[in-house]
Amino acid sequence: MKDELVTRPRKIDKEQLQGLIQYLCQNDYTVYGPTIQDGAIIYDEVNSLTDLPIGWTDKQDGGSYRLQQRDDEAIFGYNVGPHSWKKFLHPQRLLLWEASRKDGTINVVAHEEGIKKIAILGIRSCELHAIAIQDKVFNNPHFKDSDYISRRDNTLFIAVNCGQAGGTCFCDSMQTGPKATSGFDLSLTEIIDDGPHRFLVEAASKQGQALLENIKPAKAADNDRQLADRIVENTRQQMGRKMDTDGIKALLQDNLEHPRWDDVASRCLSCANCTMVCPTCFCTTVEDVTDLTGDHAERWRRWDSCFSRDFSYIHGGNIRHSTKSRYRQWLTHKLANWIDQFETSGCVGCGRCITWCPVGIDITEEVSAIRSKSIADEGQK
Repeated sequence: MKDELVTRPRKIDKEQLQGLIQYLCQNDYTVYGPTIQDGAIIYDEVNSLTDLPIGWTDKQDGGSYRLQQRDDEAIFGYNVGPHSWKKFLHPQRLLLWEASRKDGTINVVAHEEGIKKIAILGIRSCELHAIAIQDKVFNNPHFKDSDYISRRDNTLFIAVNCGQAGGTCFCDSMQTGPKATSGFDLSLTEIIDDGPHRFLVEAASKQGQALLENIKPAKAADNDRQLADRIVENTRQQMGRKMDTDGIKALLQDNLEHPRWDDVASRCLSCANCTMVCPTCFCTTVEDVTDLTGDHAERWRRWDSCFSRDFSYIHGGNIRHSTKSRYRQWLTHKLANWIDQFETSGCVGCGRCITWCPVGIDITEEVSAIRSKSIADEGQK
């Protein structure tokens, strides 16, 4: 966990940011950051500033995503792509154990992966909140996932405060952004104006402070601090979506038979895109594989989704056999039942589920529709 002692902002330039990346690489960190691959922002290994999406942004709406060039040289002038940082802490596939048979003897060995130090560059506030939510799932008094905890403890977080909001962003509604306030080692606010290209930088941990000292930041001027505040506030005013969260837990739990569930089911493809791109969804299954001889077997854990028919299969049949029941389970768990389990919403307002839904189903629109004609309210009239 981070110390959460945010220092007074200081200032660095692009060369110092490059020096930070080099320093991390030289000190056995693998640095991951935003890159451009297959027409999208993809989180992958970076070794220099040139690996980052300089001068590119993304345009997002329901079921729509595309990259386009900016008219400046912003390094972090995009929002979020189809991947979340979840894949580095809670991998899509994880080997649990393997077994071998030789001369009639079976030997089972638990898999222990050597965890390397990684540095995540460019993580946004909503994504930091998503990781904090997953901490409640994988590192709580009742259950501790040793693999997750090990990866988490070996990760350095360099956040970026958002300089623009995406067409499907609603982090302000969920109180998860656009400014990073916790969970990071360093945070950056990118400033592009008539002056030099620069970043205001804050440290929130001992590791972050040590990194800052290494790159020797300059004192930030008052006008730079004021400009950084305005950048974040402008982003807050640009949200592409909004969600009214007042009483949302009771709203959804009291409207399980609302006709809107049939409406959304007629559009939903049960493709599971929303759960795969979500930075907080954590459902998994296990699969056993063996070689053709039968002498070697492995058990793997992999991501699964509540939209899969097999996911809700128990002895005797499938308890969520319809698209309606599966979508209702996802939405009510995400925004209501999650609060009962983990004392927090399961949504951080990143908008990925809206952008990457092939038919553009909008979680904010569905909540609004249920709120506008609540069965519970109608029954009280």
